[in-house]
Amino acid sequence: MAMEMAPRVLPLPRQQSFSPPIVLNPFVHPGSLSTGDKLRTVLQGVILLPLRLVFITFLLLLAWLSASIATFCQPGRGVLPLQGWRRRMVQITLSGVTRMAYFVMGFQVKVKGKVASLSEAPIFVVAPHSSFFDGIVCALTGMPSIVSRAENLSTPVFGSILRSLQPVVVSRQDHNSRKNTVAEITRRAQSRGQWPQVLIFPEGTCTNRSCLITFKQGAFIPRVPVQPVLLRYPNRLDTVTWTWQGYSFKELCLMTMCQIFTRIEIEFLPVHVPTEEEKSDPILFANRVRQTMANALNLPVTDHTFEDCRLMISAGQLTLPMEAGLVEFTKISKKLNLKWNHVREQLDTFAAIASASKGGRIGIEEFAEYLKLPISDVLKELFLLFDRNGDGTIDFREYVIGLSILCNPANTEETIRMAFQLFDTDEDGTITEDEFASIIQSALRLPELDVSALFKEIDADETGKVSYEEFKNFALKHPEYASLFTTYIDLQRHQLGMFMEHRTEPPALISETTPLARNKVCPEGSEDSSTTSDKKDD
Repeated sequence: MAMEMAPRVLPLPRQQSFSPPIVLNPFVHPGSLSTGDKLRTVLQGVILLPLRLVFITFLLLLAWLSASIATFCQPGRGVLPLQGWRRRMVQITLSGVTRMAYFVMGFQVKVKGKVASLSEAPIFVVAPHSSFFDGIVCALTGMPSIVSRAENLSTPVFGSILRSLQPVVVSRQDHNSRKNTVAEITRRAQSRGQWPQVLIFPEGTCTNRSCLITFKQGAFIPRVPVQPVLLRYPNRLDTVTWTWQGYSFKELCLMTMCQIFTRIEIEFLPVHVPTEEEKSDPILFANRVRQTMANALNLPVTDHTFEDCRLMISAGQLTLPMEAGLVEFTKISKKLNLKWNHVREQLDTFAAIASASKGGRIGIEEFAEYLKLPISDVLKELFLLFDRNGDGTIDFREYVIGLSILCNPANTEETIRMAFQLFDTDEDGTITEDEFASIIQSALRLPELDVSALFKEIDADETGKVSYEEFKNFALKHPEYASLFTTYIDLQRHQLGMFMEHRTEPPALISETTPLARNKVCPEGSEDSSTTSDKKDD
């Protein structure tokens, strides 16, 4: 008599490189003032705010006048660097006015370390970037050039001040803007002192200072020494952090100017001179500089980028929690060879599945409803392939990784055709509902399962038979089903192994072929593409 099979436990080892980041959302700052803080801010603001606004307006006009004089009739505007008295006027006057403006706003600035000269480090890299108040670094470094959007130059008053700094301009209308920006930074950094130093915030967007996100390569492609600069705001009440979720620009300005003082610490680390290896690999150069800065700040690093911010905004537009869109895009796109547009398309599908759930996650019930299948052991195993942390839900990051890994072994139309042939038992070139039901029922081990709703969805022309083109189109749009068949084969193989162990006749295997559907975001090749059965060992 055959012994009863023990419950099957699937090992689901995970690549450490795909583990969730330590800081899940560095783009949110949900700070709120207590009743006491609000009362104190209002009382202080009644006296401080009017006085500070008057002084800052005066200093702003003085800076505008100095900048206008320095750039008046400037030869080769934007092409040639400021020379002689023009450059000295910017360095001395604007630097002094900027320091005075921060003093008037109540900033107490503490500086550590030594500012590197132009010959020592043509580029400053400043992090973490968390506020528009970070601009104080410019005044302490002799008003270097910065990277700015082209439209900022047309802003009244501020545009003239910004133009005097001779910024590296980024244009949204220019498709080659990024390439041109990097080329201009390189040209200035390698000009041997003709241009002023360049100051760059390599994170490319503001965070809440809980970690250092991915550094963009622009500051490291020139292959010149850089000086890391650290920013800290050691205040009990945080009125400076400006993130994608949190206080607005106006709110932060008002709250900050209503404080008696605001502390800021700026630390200049030793110049980082790139090795030959780093010169040939700007990503390595950027990562090593970032790690040096993270160690000094005692902060973790994550692989979030500005692209995550775009996905976060898209998630909010789809009525998902904004943090649902955070996937550490740099890591995911590199390892799975995914483009942003493809991931954005997957966010639409994810939102459709998760719309009935709370918290922007997919539970086993929503997963089964989307697949139009009942909850079964096989479906639970498929769910586990997506649920990487085992918390019983699938977030968007897990969904993207799961789709890519599930489709990884099947990159050709041949595998879809093999799956079609598995269903087409009478080999007449079409699949009937009975043929479809027999395989699905066997795969899910539910002989009474009604699959008519699922079959009708595949049968686009409603003829009662599914052609290869209909099957293929459905497979491309719904890669999740592919794993049902691979899991089915795995179960058969496991059953064979158990019966062999107990020397009992095994049941017949339906097929040793593993049919998989190909997803349109499936990478052409990724790190585990050499095997066809290690989708669980991703």
